[in-house]
Amino acid sequence: MTENGSDRLYLGVDVGGTKVQASVVRESGEILSRKRRKTPRNEQPDRELHAIEAAIERAVAAARSTLKAIHAIGIAIPGVVDPREGHIVVTPNMNLTGVPIGNHLRGRFGVPVAVGNDCNLGALGECWLGAARDAKSVFAILLGTGIGGGFVRKGKLWRGAREAAAEIGHIVMQIGGPPCGCGNRGCLEALASRTAIERDIRRAIDAGRSSVVTDLTQGDLTVIRSRVLRKSLKAGDDVVTEVMRRAAEVLGHACLTVRHLIDPEVILLGGGVIEACADFVVPIVREIVDADRLPGAREGGAVAVSALGDDAVVLGAVALARAASGKSPADLPAGQDRQ
Repeated sequence: MTENGSDRLYLGVDVGGTKVQASVVRESGEILSRKRRKTPRNEQPDRELHAIEAAIERAVAAARSTLKAIHAIGIAIPGVVDPREGHIVVTPNMNLTGVPIGNHLRGRFGVPVAVGNDCNLGALGECWLGAARDAKSVFAILLGTGIGGGFVRKGKLWRGAREAAAEIGHIVMQIGGPPCGCGNRGCLEALASRTAIERDIRRAIDAGRSSVVTDLTQGDLTVIRSRVLRKSLKAGDDVVTEVMRRAAEVLGHACLTVRHLIDPEVILLGGGVIEACADFVVPIVREIVDADRLPGAREGGAVAVSALGDDAVVLGAVALARAASGKSPADLPAGQDRQ
């Protein structure tokens, strides 16, 4: 194992509301293995930590490596974290609030551990090796169980004074709207996330409307995964089409808010819902953004789609792990050229 070459190995871990993905990654960004475990739902923190540890161990084994060969671990959490302490402040859709996950994993695996917000790291991953690699400013919006955001400017994450910047999922889009997992009402996440889409589909079915979702899930509507949404749209299902159109319209107006607030060069859409349903969702979003009546002085503000899919967050986590092992956080691998 060379100390300065591309053979150095890192672990990137994406902790999501439905799955944990762990990958062993070279310094260059080459992914050697990917392993997933289901995220325990509504379980105690120790069960969720066990799933994270198991995914890490399986990824290392799949890469035919050992934990001794891992230089550092980067872990992405869906919520507010304190990177300096490796502490989870709050996870609205999981039961990890208050867990000192950095110290726990350092003690468990004996390597440096860096902790970051999942959507921040997704944006960083796309800026490193994905759809935004040539952009100087990128705002990423990731749709999955919840909705998160990340803002990268000239290769650096903008995390905010309280480590809570870019939480676009919790901007209020409907005053007095449905409750959100964060405790507020009418958030973007409460209107357009997969959790919100599930809720609205269930309500329509409970009200007596028929939908292919019932057959695709074998009657279990507890979790309606993104692939079910994709199949339902392809089948022309009226319920799913209506719910998804409304969610896409809300997302489009959220993108307008981003454009007017910080005017990034690229607005990047990613996450499981986009990966599965981009053909339906993205044209609606672009139509709304393109109809904006407030012009800029130059071209820009394009809506792009993630090129890395599920790998975006783990690659961003690896970039963060490199910093934990002694490299500058702004020193992105693969020779990022920033002006």
